[in-house]
Amino acid sequence: MDIILLQLLNGLDKGSAYALIALGLTLIFGTLGVVNFAHGAIFMIGAFTAVTFSKILSFSFVTLDPTQKNFLGEPLEVKTAYIVHWFGESTGNGLIDWAVPLAILFSIPVMLFVGYAMERGLIKHFYHRPHADQILVTFGLAIVLQEIIKYFFGANPIQTPAPDMFRGSFDFGVLIGYAENAIIYPYWRLVYFVFAGLVIGGVFAFLRYTTFGMVVRAGMADRETVGLLGINIDKRFTIMFGIAAAVAGVAGVMYTPINSPNYHMGMDFLVLSFVVVVVGGMGSLPGAVLAGFLLGILESFASMNQVKVYFPGIDQIIIYLVAIIILLARPRGLMGRAGVMEE
Repeated sequence: MDIILLQLLNGLDKGSAYALIALGLTLIFGTLGVVNFAHGAIFMIGAFTAVTFSKILSFSFVTLDPTQKNFLGEPLEVKTAYIVHWFGESTGNGLIDWAVPLAILFSIPVMLFVGYAMERGLIKHFYHRPHADQILVTFGLAIVLQEIIKYFFGANPIQTPAPDMFRGSFDFGVLIGYAENAIIYPYWRLVYFVFAGLVIGGVFAFLRYTTFGMVVRAGMADRETVGLLGINIDKRFTIMFGIAAAVAGVAGVMYTPINSPNYHMGMDFLVLSFVVVVVGGMGSLPGAVLAGFLLGILESFASMNQVKVYFPGIDQIIIYLVAIIILLARPRGLMGRAGVMEE
């Protein structure tokens, strides 16, 4: 039972990342009809905004500390972060420690701008082009963004730790009353799962309960009719592109303590997340979330040694096998609308 619960937690953790990226992909496809293969790169940019924000908070100046001497008897050079100098040691070090959660506030305007610039500068020219053209141009854009990140940040992963209070692990088994065996799980992975739930719930609430969201949903269902009502639906869809970029961006920010950011992390998640979107149903937001968690859990259980003994390498292909089976039985995906991508 302890192994099953641990793999279930791992699956929910992976599924959270898949669901957040797939949610943004589905928002873009559902509103603009664009297959955006650069969405994984947006996730990567979000992660590197956390890295950048952490470095900004850590900017330091050097002073000589006469109370400390080196082996020559000279005062030691001491680095002091500007933010510690300005706000005091307690507040300054606290802000540095909480750099990753605080980076969300920094990343949202950055990602909104990135999404807006991407849509206005490039993707709007491919609205009425075949999906193959959209895939090629957005995949090329992803490669360009990847190389830009590699140029400025290097090829090696950059560690971005979680706040001190969320480092380490706790016994999840005791929490649920299953004390026979320890179920040790990292704090931050649970934080990420809760965060993903809040973001997903926020997006659905925004689309369901706000006037802007209801107009967008109407536009997704019948764009021409909404336009005839005098509503500038194209402008709202452009804003939704920015919101989708922000969702992927904050997902990348909070993922940095789990997986140290590197220049190819966007590609690592993109293909899997696109499979999630197809399995869930192109254009279906609930389907993207459901498929994200479902495939994350299946991948986690397939990685168990007890399973790989009988099926070597199954953890590398389980998502694709499930996708093939589901699409053979139901070409529109789990919750897709009839006719979408079935031509």
